[in-house]
Amino acid sequence: MKYTKLPNTDIKVSKICLGTMTWGNQNTQEEGFEQMDFALEQGVNFFDTAELYSVPASPETYGATEKIIGNWFKKSGNRDKVVLASKIAGVGDYTKHIREGGLNKKNIKEAIEGSLKRLQTDYIDLYQLHWPNRGVNVFGTRDFPTDAAKDETENYLEIIQTLNDLIQEGKIRQYGLSNETPWGTLKYLQTAEVNKLARPVTVQNSYSMIHRGYEVGMSEVSLREDIGLLAYSPLAQGVLSGKYLDGNKPEGARGTLFPRFVARYMGDGSLEAVKRYEAIAKKAGITLSEMSLAFVNQLPFLTSNIIGATKISQLKENIGSINIDLFEETLKEIEEVHKDIPNPAP
Repeated sequence: MKYTKLPNTDIKVSKICLGTMTWGNQNTQEEGFEQMDFALEQGVNFFDTAELYSVPASPETYGATEKIIGNWFKKSGNRDKVVLASKIAGVGDYTKHIREGGLNKKNIKEAIEGSLKRLQTDYIDLYQLHWPNRGVNVFGTRDFPTDAAKDETENYLEIIQTLNDLIQEGKIRQYGLSNETPWGTLKYLQTAEVNKLARPVTVQNSYSMIHRGYEVGMSEVSLREDIGLLAYSPLAQGVLSGKYLDGNKPEGARGTLFPRFVARYMGDGSLEAVKRYEAIAKKAGITLSEMSLAFVNQLPFLTSNIIGATKISQLKENIGSINIDLFEETLKEIEEVHKDIPNPAP
């Protein structure tokens, strides 16, 4: 395994992070335990979850993934071997079963106490804001939602002060952002600096070979402001494994069970790009999944690559990508496809 640190901290994390959002829906608790055991054996010490999980979000599955992780901590005694990240859900139509009002002092304190209880721990290493209070172009929205967002504001100082208090109380060690824009990230950084409060250390945004939008603005913020990317959906919800090509719908696959989750990755441009990437991977003697993950692993602004799997065989392949160094020729061929079909899956 390869390791880095959460920026501006002494917290050592594996460059492969174990994603957990399927546990409690597609995966049973037993399977979640198996994945955590295996990942830890392979040197993965960084786990990411959220109060919202498992997904698809519903009142019935709310907090299920955190409970599974908490039960594993209790059974295994491995809490001190894991750098644990979780998230507070933002406001939205599909999260009304969680709470009303979005991100504010009251809700953040309520959320952290709930997560700590479910996770059976006294602290969370990295606590993240799952998405902004304001309207932004994420989750398949390509352009900025000007009309919907023009009158929205975000209570940055209240949020940061509350998170800073939680750090002082020992309930969290650091905090991060997620699904953020360059403007929003800089606003948090500037507000923290001006008020001499703890700054965010990471941004968890989507990044894959068919969604490289992070490179437009956010990559510069990451490098110049030293705030690391935690890349989620590096396989574009499995599309970059190639398993959905030619109209295939594998039994039990996420895109088969929950097609709306992969819809934004399945446009004509995306599928054409995936076919070309698959040919490049074959030429390099590796699988498309391995190439897709290895490409993310080598990014200069990456802190950790969040992989997720429903099968232990997938998990083995995904973690193994850390040992693959792509040839210069392969990287050039990937760039040629990106030039022809840039960011087809926002």
